[in-house]
Amino acid sequence: MTLLTVWPDTDPATELVTTDDPDEITEILAGLGVRFARWRVVPLPAHPASDEVLTAYRSEVDGVIAAEGYTFVDAVAMTPEDSPEWREEAARARAKFLSEHTHDDDEDRFFARGSGIFYLHVDGKVHAVLCEAGDLLSVPAKTTHWFDMGTNPDYVSIRFFHDDDGWVADFLADSVAHRFPTFDQITAGR
Repeated sequence: MTLLTVWPDTDPATELVTTDDPDEITEILAGLGVRFARWRVVPLPAHPASDEVLTAYRSEVDGVIAAEGYTFVDAVAMTPEDSPEWREEAARARAKFLSEHTHDDDEDRFFARGSGIFYLHVDGKVHAVLCEAGDLLSVPAKTTHWFDMGTNPDYVSIRFFHDDDGWVADFLADSVAHRFPTFDQITAGR
C-alpha cells in the first residue's frame, strides 16, 4: 500500500504527516505540483523485457505520452539474483540516487511490480512517497529529490522523459538525504 510520510527538512524525528489514504496522498502531492495516480496491475513474467512491460501497459503508456508529450519511455527491472555481481550492481545503482538531485526534465515513473521510495525535498519539508505496484508518480523538472530502492531491490518500473538526456541527474553539493529514514527502515514494519 502506498505510504506518504512528511517531515520538516531539519527534523527527521518529527513526522508531520503519515498517511496511506490515496485521496490524501493525491491532494498533498498535488500541492507540490506532483501528479500521483493508480493504474491496474498486470501480471508480468519473472524477468520481463522492457518491451513486454510496455506492451502490457500500452494503453496507459500511450495515454501518458499523449497527455505529457514524452518521447523517451522504457521499462527497467531490478530483480534479485543470488550472485555477488548482482549485489554489487544493485548497491551501485542504489548509491547513485541516494543523494539529492534534480533533473532538467519531468520524471514520471510507474511501478508495475515491487516498490521504491521517492523523497521530495520541497518548501522546507521532505515528502517520502513509498510507491508500490500500480503507482504512477510524476516528479516535476528541477524538483529536488532522491530515490531509494532498498538494499535488496525488487521492482519493475516504466520511466517517461521528454528526451533521452532527461534522466541525467544534477547532484546537490549538500544533501540532507542521509538524515532521513531509508527504504529498509520505512518498510521494515510493513
